[in-house]
Amino acid sequence: MKDYQTNPQQPLRVVTVGVGAVGGFYAAQLHRAGADVALMCRSDLAVVRQRGLLIHQASGTFHFKPRQVIGQAHEYQGEADVVFIALKALPEIHLQTLIAPLLSPHTVLFLLQNGIDVEKPLQAAFPHHELISGLAFTCLNRTAPGEITHLDYGRLVIGPYPAGESEMADRLAVLFEKAGIPCRVSQQVAGERWRKLVWNAPYNPISVLAQATTRQIMEEPAAALLARQVMEEVLQIAAAEGYPLSEEVVERNLTDTLKMTPYRTSMLLDYEEGRALEVEAILGTPLALARKHQLATPHMATLYALLKIIDRKRNPEQTP
Repeated sequence: MKDYQTNPQQPLRVVTVGVGAVGGFYAAQLHRAGADVALMCRSDLAVVRQRGLLIHQASGTFHFKPRQVIGQAHEYQGEADVVFIALKALPEIHLQTLIAPLLSPHTVLFLLQNGIDVEKPLQAAFPHHELISGLAFTCLNRTAPGEITHLDYGRLVIGPYPAGESEMADRLAVLFEKAGIPCRVSQQVAGERWRKLVWNAPYNPISVLAQATTRQIMEEPAAALLARQVMEEVLQIAAAEGYPLSEEVVERNLTDTLKMTPYRTSMLLDYEEGRALEVEAILGTPLALARKHQLATPHMATLYALLKIIDRKRNPEQTP
């Protein structure tokens, strides 16, 4: 764990990089809990500068108007205690270049992304900065520029990467809990990524290929079976990598998905809006690990092959 030099009596200074559904929602929760949260936006910059973010929930709409909304890192005024990164895990996004101007010697990196091994490039680029990894178990949609709808769930699991204890992770968890977001600090966060992949690996790809909500997937027996088969393949890879998970994780994910509010996954929304898909982080990297361990993962491989065709149609210049 790196030295923790910020004054715990002062508001935590957080710069959020990536203000989509996930980044915007959780940045707003940190603000609710008393943190000094700035937003670094791309596509919604003008709207968010003018009026802030609108978070629509069953309990009502929350308006978050940050003190600073910036378009580039060098515009930030002050020293960030935490750089909260919630951009999509895409090969074409160069996080190191984007965030470097935000870092002072004590700044902690907080990465909230889907996928396996997404932390490694940041860890290699900034080895002297503490890196907290996080996973969101939630249903969120960006419904318009500067507007986010929270449909269901919301809990977080965070922890220092790849393992250990962290005073900053504890402090972030306290803030999220204060805002009403259940947040568990894990000493083995790398293993928690595999637990999240059990859900992401089937439902994100199937939702795109079938143009279906989670409820529609679960109500079609053949699709629900496919989801189960993909989950079981994820368990095989996780165990080979040293992160064994019980079969009960599969059953719980299937049951919870059937009960949840019908949800258009983030990958389906990306597809519908013409954005790049997180194919490598969610399927490509796990499949490479499966090949390393000589594991048969035919269902994941099929989903990956079909999604790659879809993704390449949008970006024919991408490297195979």
